[in-house]
Amino acid sequence: MQWKRLFSTDVSKGTRNYLDSQKKYEILRTALYFGISLSLFAAGWIQTGSRGNLLTIVAVLGCLPASKSLVGAVMFLRFRSCSRDTAEAVEQHSQGLICLYDMVFTSYKKNYVVNHLAVCGNTVCGFSEDGGFPENEFYSHIGDILKLDGHKNVTVKIFTDLHKYTERLDQMMNLGREDSVTAAVAATLKSVAL
Repeated sequence: MQWKRLFSTDVSKGTRNYLDSQKKYEILRTALYFGISLSLFAAGWIQTGSRGNLLTIVAVLGCLPASKSLVGAVMFLRFRSCSRDTAEAVEQHSQGLICLYDMVFTSYKKNYVVNHLAVCGNTVCGFSEDGGFPENEFYSHIGDILKLDGHKNVTVKIFTDLHKYTERLDQMMNLGREDSVTAAVAATLKSVAL
């Protein structure tokens, strides 16, 4: 296995399987950081025969970035990527649309997992595999974010029924496309997602 491939995230935010690949990366990075701290501590103890040495201090300080990485790993472990069947069904109906996969939006009260989003101008439609998705709370949360970023009159709709969502994707194909607006709205959504 190549080291570059092992430590890089080739899957960027908004692409299919982002959450699963980021999960692996965060776990590996956390294990590496804690391993470095543990090896420094062990080297100091073996060399001096006691814990009271400079390498122990360095090892303890090394636990700070390791702990921060652990928090990131725990955040990503809580969520799953879009299922394979759902992704394949959606891809058949979303050709030509700007699509974002595995979007997790966080607020002070809740986390909103949207497995797929399609953006076309000022229209944003999404699908969540969570049958109890809190739509009204999400609309309020994401609407405020879009307004703060200067996007006016953006309509957002999240579906939990895959058949209805694919029908809406087919309808979106016929909407007028404003590429600059679409790109700006998609960039805002990517910037506020986990």
